[in-house]
Amino acid sequence: MPLKHLLIKLWGLVAIGIAVSSIPAVAQNNNTRNSPIIQTKKGTVRGSVTANHIQQFLGIPYAKAPTGKLRWMPPQEMEPWKGIKNATEFSNACPQVTTLGPFAGPTTVNEDCLYLNVFTTGETRSLKPVIVWIHGGGNFAGSSADYDPTPLVQGQPDGQETVVVTFNYRLGLFGTLSTPSLNSEGHPWGNYGVLDQLAVLKWVKQNIAKFGGDPDRVTLGGQSAGAYDTVANMLSPLSEGLFNRAIVMSSPGFAAGFPTANTALHNGTAFAKAAGCEVNDANCLRSLSAARILQLQGAPNMNSAFITGTPFVDGTIIPQQPAVAWQTGSFNKMPVMGGSTEDEASFFTGVTEYYSAPLFYGPSWKSMDIESFNQSMKPGSFCLWCNNNQIPNGALKHYSLSQHQDDPMEAYQRLLTDIAKCQEQNVLREWVTQVPVYAYDFTYNDAPFYFPQMPGFKPGASHTADIQFVFKNFHGGQLGVNIDQKTGIPRELNSQEQQLADQMVGMWTRFAATGNPNGSGDQPWPRMRSIKDGHYYIQDVNATTMSSQKYRQKYQCDYWNSKH
Repeated sequence: MPLKHLLIKLWGLVAIGIAVSSIPAVAQNNNTRNSPIIQTKKGTVRGSVTANHIQQFLGIPYAKAPTGKLRWMPPQEMEPWKGIKNATEFSNACPQVTTLGPFAGPTTVNEDCLYLNVFTTGETRSLKPVIVWIHGGGNFAGSSADYDPTPLVQGQPDGQETVVVTFNYRLGLFGTLSTPSLNSEGHPWGNYGVLDQLAVLKWVKQNIAKFGGDPDRVTLGGQSAGAYDTVANMLSPLSEGLFNRAIVMSSPGFAAGFPTANTALHNGTAFAKAAGCEVNDANCLRSLSAARILQLQGAPNMNSAFITGTPFVDGTIIPQQPAVAWQTGSFNKMPVMGGSTEDEASFFTGVTEYYSAPLFYGPSWKSMDIESFNQSMKPGSFCLWCNNNQIPNGALKHYSLSQHQDDPMEAYQRLLTDIAKCQEQNVLREWVTQVPVYAYDFTYNDAPFYFPQMPGFKPGASHTADIQFVFKNFHGGQLGVNIDQKTGIPRELNSQEQQLADQMVGMWTRFAATGNPNGSGDQPWPRMRSIKDGHYYIQDVNATTMSSQKYRQKYQCDYWNSKH
C-alpha cells in the first residue's frame, strides 16, 4: 500500500497512542512475611516491594470479567473474596489485534482483563495525592504494564510523593460498540471502555485511602488515547466528583470533536452483519468468540472499517460534543494541565514507514518523494484535521520544500503537526475562561526513541517521546527498545535529560497535590489566563516560556484558523 494511503489510515485513528504489552514487574521482594497487605472493600490483597522501596499491588480486579452475558454490559461489581489475594503480577492485557510497529503488544483474546495496579510508598502521616493514569493505544490496543510510575510515586527530587493507579480497560470493538440490540437493553451503552474507567475511579474513591492516597485529591490523566478518554470523563456527568484535576498529554486538540452516535451505530451495525448476526440479536453477538471479533476488528497493521476507535457522543455517558460543552460550561470543571510535542506527526509517519520500508534499509527506499508530496498537497487532497477533510488552497506555499531543507516528509509532518497544535490552542481558548489551565509545549528533540533507524525518519520531539520523562524507561512495549536518534545505539536518559525528567515529575506531582504545577504562585510555569496574551511552559533541557502569540506564529495558527 502506498505511503500516503497508509498514513491516511493511521492518522485517521485520531487518538492513536501506543500499544504496549505485559512485561515482568520490576524487581521485587518475594518474601511474603515482609509483603504489604491491604484490606479493600471487596477483600484483602497482598502486594510486593520493589528494589526502589515502592509498594506495588498488581492485578487487583475492579469488576467481574466482561465475558459471556457480561460482554458489552457496564462493568459489574466484584463479589467479595475470602482469604488473601496475591497482587504480585500484572493481569492480562485486554483483547487486541492491531499493532503499531515495534512497540505494539501481541495479540490477545483473553477478555478477563479488568484489573488495576496501585503503586505507593505506603502509609504516611497525611494522605498523598493520587494520579489515575489511562494508557494510550488508540482505544484499540495497549496495556498498563509498560508504565513504571516509580518517579511519580517517589516525587523526587523536588516533587511530592504520589499514589499512582494504572489499569486495563476494554478496547476496540469490545470497548466501543453500538448496535440496535445492545442499545435497547436498558443499560448505558456504547462507550464500555469509558464505563470501565468510571468503575476504576469509583474503586479509587472507595479504597485508595487504605494505600495512603487522598480520595479528595484525584488527578485523572493520560496520553494520546488516554488524553482523549480523560476529556471524555471531563464531559461525562457520571464522573462528577470522582476526580478533580486533569492531565491531557498529546493532546487537548483531541477534544475538538468526538464521533457521533450515528457514526458509531453505522459501524456497529456493519460489524454485526459481517459477523453473521441479525442487528437485533444481542445473543448472537455475545456468542461470538473473541478471536472472531478480533478477526473482524482488523489486521496486525490496520483497523477495519467497523471500529469507531474512540469514545463517541451517546447522549448519556457522553451527552454532547466537546465544543458545545466548552461553550455552555456543561462539563466537570477542574484545573487542567495539557499540551503536546513539537513534532507530533513524526510518530504517525514513522509507523507508516515502518510498515512500508523494505527491511528499513533498502537502498532504493524513500519515505516520501517530491512527486508524492506535491500530490498530497494539492487543494482537495485528503487531510483529516482540515476543514471538510481537504487540503486548502495555499497549503503548498505555507509548507514549501525550501522552508524544510527540501525534505518532503519533514514538510508534510510539519503540516500535520501544525493543524493538531492549532486545534489544541483553540480548545485551550475555551478552557482558560472557565478553569485554571497550565499549557505546555514539549520541544526536546533528541530523546531516545523506540523506532529503529529508517531512511529519512527523524523522530525529533515525537508523539510519545515525552512519556519516558515521567514514567521510568518507557519504551512502548516488549518489542520497543529506546535508541539514540543519531547513533541508533540503545541508551537511557543522560544526565541532562534526567534533569528535565526531574523537573517534569516535580510539576506533575505538585499539580496532582495542589492543582498548580508550581505548588503555589505563577513561576516558573505561568497559568494561562487568555490565549491572546498567555504563555506556554516549554519543556526542554533549557526550560523557558513562550507567548501564545509566538506559538501561533510558530505553528501557523492564523493560517489554519482562517481555513476553518
